[in-house]
Order: sequence, then C-alpha cells, then structure tokens
Amino acid sequence: MKLFANPGLAPEDRPWRRSLAKAATLIEALPWLDRFHGQTAVIKYGGHAMTDAALRAAFAQDVVFLRYAGLRPVVVHGGGPQIDRMMKRLGKSPHFIGGLRVTDDETMDIVEMVLAGSINKEIVGAISAHGSRAVGLCGGDAGLIRATRRHHVLPDGREIDLGRVGDVKAVDPEPLELLQEHGFVPVLAPLGIGPQGELLNINADLVAADVAAALGAVKVIFLSDIPGIHGHDGRVLRRVTLAELDALTRDGIIEGGMLPKVEACARALKGGVGGAYIVDGRLPNALLLKLFTHTGLGTEVAL
Repeated sequence: MKLFANPGLAPEDRPWRRSLAKAATLIEALPWLDRFHGQTAVIKYGGHAMTDAALRAAFAQDVVFLRYAGLRPVVVHGGGPQIDRMMKRLGKSPHFIGGLRVTDDETMDIVEMVLAGSINKEIVGAISAHGSRAVGLCGGDAGLIRATRRHHVLPDGREIDLGRVGDVKAVDPEPLELLQEHGFVPVLAPLGIGPQGELLNINADLVAADVAAALGAVKVIFLSDIPGIHGHDGRVLRRVTLAELDALTRDGIIEGGMLPKVEACARALKGGVGGAYIVDGRLPNALLLKLFTHTGLGTEVAL
C-alpha cells in the first residue's frame, strides 16, 4: 500500500504516519481474514515460545486475535523441556530414540503431571487473561484420541519398545467442535487412550497433524525453535515437497526432533489439511505474521 504525503502537515508533525502503517497492515490482512473466517487453524505450540515470558504473552494474544477475527483456533501443546527438567529433578535421565521420548511407567506419571497439569492450565490461563475463553483437555478426555502403542524400527528392521509411547489411531472431533461452536478455544495436551484404557504419551506434532485432519483445518502451523527446514546448502527452504523431504531425510539433513515434524506435515496434508507450515516460534507474533501477511516466514510443506 502506497502512503501519500499530507500537504497539510509539517514534516516534524506527522504522528499519523504510524497510524497509516497500522492501517496498511490491517488492509494487507483483509484477504486472509475473508478467506479464513469460520475456518479452523490448528497450532502446535512448543519450544522456546513456551518458556519465554514475553513470547508466551505474545502467543496468547495471537490466539485471542484469531478468535476475534473469526477463525476457530485449536492449540496442541508440547512440553519437552519442562518434562526434562522435572525428570532431572526426580533423578531420571531423559532418553530419546528417533526423536521420540522413551516412556516407562514412572516417566509417564511425570509426563501426565507436566503436560495435562501445569502446562495445559498455564496456557488456558494466559489465553483467558488476554480476553478469550479457553478450555484445557487431553486426548484421554471424552475418548478424543484413541491410540496404539508405537515402536521404533531400526534401519536393520529390528523394533525397539519405546514404552508408553503412542501413535494416533483415531480422533473424535466432536468434543473439539462443540467447544468451538460455543466460542471456546480448545487447548489440547498430547496424550491418548491406549488399547487397555491406559494413557499413552504421543508426540505433539503428530497429534496436531491428526487433529487438524479430523477437523478439516485450513492450516496447521508448527511453532518451533528453528527458522524452518534447511536444505543441503544449509539455507532455509521457503517451500518443500514431501518427495524433497524424503530425500533430505535419506541424506541425513533431517534427523532427530525434526523427524516427527516432517512426518506430521505429511500426515496432515495427506489427511486433507489445506496447508502445513513450520515456523520460528521465537519471533514475537509469528502466528499472525504467517497467517495475515506476505512475509515469507518459515517453511511451507506441500504434497
């Protein structure tokens, strides 16, 4: 948008310029506001954005803005660093295989306490404090997420038991839709009900992907501690296909904690989600920048 000079104002007396800049930003957002009105956006919230006080406040404000703007946001949160800290306080050492936390029964108790307890309620409180109504729940509530036990397969074909680690078998969207229809923002901890009725720990990226597919979301956005997916030359890829991601994984460029994110993007897109994005959650208001501006923020994953 071009800003025209106002001949009636002297150069030293132009506070209106800041107001014009704000107006330009709102006008830039209009096409997206129109396109996304009434649509569901699933946000996977994790990483540094959860541990920095200023970023936590900015994230809560972003979610409230989305709700007031007519979107139907659903938040799926992680909590890996917080779980690690609690485990160490209790004398346990975190252990990961293929980017997934090995979870014995004692670790599961810690995971449930941290995710469904403290973190979930903190997020609900922050969103409520900024003017919207949020409800915290986990995948075990109302049978929302049914899960199976997940094993890690080594390159030689051997399976490793990860303990009480789950994979999403089915998502019942009805509890989330009921909350959305009544103006609430669902905040979901990534736990699911296993075959014997036990709670299982599920990677939050994978939960966000399958929840987005079940709700027919227009977008799923993964807030992370990286600016996006890096290519072979180390530069951030603004757009990448699933086939290209497979090649990056085979070449060892994508590994560790990025593996579940890549799998999540693939599951979301194949499940009919309109778009999947990995975005740097360390940037204030990254969520709004991704949804409502032309800023080429993060990496878009395409089929």
